[in-house]
Amino acid sequence: MKPPPDAGSPAPALLVRLDRNPLHHGTLGAVRSLGRAGIEVHALVESASSPVTRSRHLHAAHTVPPGHVTRDHLHRTLLRVSERIGRPAVLIAMDDVSAIHIAQLAPRLSGHYLLPEQPAGLPGRLADKAELAALCAELGIPHPATVVPRSGAEAAAAARQLGLPMVAKWSRPWLLPGGLDLRSTTLVHTAAEALRLYERRGTAGSRLLLQRYLPYGPDNDWFFHGYFAGRGGCLMGGTGHKVLSWPLRTGLTAVGRWLPNPEVERAAHRLAAHVGYRGILDLDFRRDPSTGGFHLLDFNPRPGAQFRLFTDRTGLDVVRAQYLDLTGRPVPPSAARWGRTFVAENYTLLSVLASGGRPWPLERSRGAGGRVRDGAEGAWFARDDIRPFLAMGAVWCGRALRRGAGLLRRPSPAPADPPAAGCAGGVPATRASPDGSSAPRPDNAPARR
Repeated sequence: MKPPPDAGSPAPALLVRLDRNPLHHGTLGAVRSLGRAGIEVHALVESASSPVTRSRHLHAAHTVPPGHVTRDHLHRTLLRVSERIGRPAVLIAMDDVSAIHIAQLAPRLSGHYLLPEQPAGLPGRLADKAELAALCAELGIPHPATVVPRSGAEAAAAARQLGLPMVAKWSRPWLLPGGLDLRSTTLVHTAAEALRLYERRGTAGSRLLLQRYLPYGPDNDWFFHGYFAGRGGCLMGGTGHKVLSWPLRTGLTAVGRWLPNPEVERAAHRLAAHVGYRGILDLDFRRDPSTGGFHLLDFNPRPGAQFRLFTDRTGLDVVRAQYLDLTGRPVPPSAARWGRTFVAENYTLLSVLASGGRPWPLERSRGAGGRVRDGAEGAWFARDDIRPFLAMGAVWCGRALRRGAGLLRRPSPAPADPPAAGCAGGVPATRASPDGSSAPRPDNAPARR
């Protein structure tokens, strides 16, 4: 959509996040990126008390309607926010479900918002893990061997075909209902587990995928962020190495480093060009230790939470690149800052504690004279914008206190039965468990890890 005539001031921007996670640091990063450039930033968030609303760079916060937000609900909300803003704004989705809905709504938002021009169903197709597997097979992009079972028998048989453990995923995780014990991704250890998950596909709302498990390694997890704009190709982007994650080995980036990876970059550019993608994307890759190749795991049609890792010396990142392009301004070329590091403070602390307190390696890029060229950027802490960091700490501590209070309210366990006859000293023989407890464990039971 073309920008309106210049009215003498930069167009505003609206960030949209339907995910009700108050600790989503990517939204805060986008607020800071645009706000520091003198842009009027609005955000549609889960609550007026969200830590992001404390940012000095945020012009106004608008709240998501309570309950499940449908596409029609979002359309009405966006029109209402547009009336409050008073002029067309650049619209940037910060989570998958927002990106999918906004792409479908694009024709109905014309005149109110500026959006990348692309097929309406493309973000949903790419975020669908089953569709992505088929697309990778079509293009010859490495992807874990995948089975989409059409029956319970096929789900169980996948254990023999893919090996155990294997990874189970719901193809459209944004459709998972809240309040249930269904996860978007699960590590499956038996054929029976795969069958049980398949039987819950109606509740999950999408197809079940079973994939070959690629084992974790300290150098295996990589990602790519980029902004693509028509014939201009990738106007801003980079490849990053996931140094630490939370949860350990499987979760979001707690510590990431900007490093070159030509293989990952080529795959990202090839995929985006093939489907004609326009906008910001975030791709996850994992190296297969048996072949050395990098397999594409996920396609996220929006900025990743750690997108600020890829920020050049002028402050340009993928969010600011999209803003410049959609408002008709040139996006200047950027130079990679190899060694630049991004740290999500709260998740880094959890990762370090869970790994036994071992420090994480931070190799910094050094220039002439051995001076550090690029240090680390925090997800929350910023000297010019301290209040979101304090608000995040309050939310985090509040959660910990509520969890602790819940544990204290649990009823005490019932008294143990009298010791059985024949037990020496009245205490049954036990085997020490790996966690330090003395719970009985059969000789052939595997240790918990």
